Amino acid sequence: MYTKKISKLDLACGSNKQKGFLGVDIVKTKDVDVVHDLTVYPWPFKDNSVDEIWASHYVEHLPHGVGLQDGMVDFMNECYRILRKGGIARFLTPYYASGRAFQDPYHTRFITEASYLYFTKPWREMNKLTHYPITANFEIVKIDHSVNQMFIGRASEAMQQMAMMNWNVIDDLLVTLKKI
Repeated sequence: MYTKKISKLDLACGSNKQKGFLGVDIVKTKDVDVVHDLTVYPWPFKDNSVDEIWASHYVEHLPHGVGLQDGMVDFMNECYRILRKGGIARFLTPYYASGRAFQDPYHTRFITEASYLYFTKPWREMNKLTHYPITANFEIVKIDHSVNQMFIGRASEAMQQMAMMNWNVIDDLLVTLKKI
């Protein structure tokens, strides 16, 4: 169990840890402070001990499971466990309708804005999905899109239409969640 005070965790940081964050990854690099396989639970952090989580280009690598067991569900439940009430989690992933989502042979899933709805209890209740083994209850605070350079500067309405009908308009999805 990691016993030092933790404020911010950069999960799966590799060699690109965010400034001011404690880096966690499966392989030791200059930026990794805690070596841990993030698919092994529980993580070595206490319940309700972290203020902020950052994970860049990791969620799309989480393995699928069998039946109701799933790597993304386990990961999100664990983020929820270690975050303090009101804590923030930010996840940057390739957008599902981008070639970036498919280019890496280690990507196992494609992430949309709606993927995060499953980690909000009111949405699960409304959709009669309370039998899912999800303990996380986040509020979706903000959803941002990283627009492909070719489309920057276009009118907002045109961008929305292009993003709905075309591939590679949006490169990445940045979702900010708050633990309720």
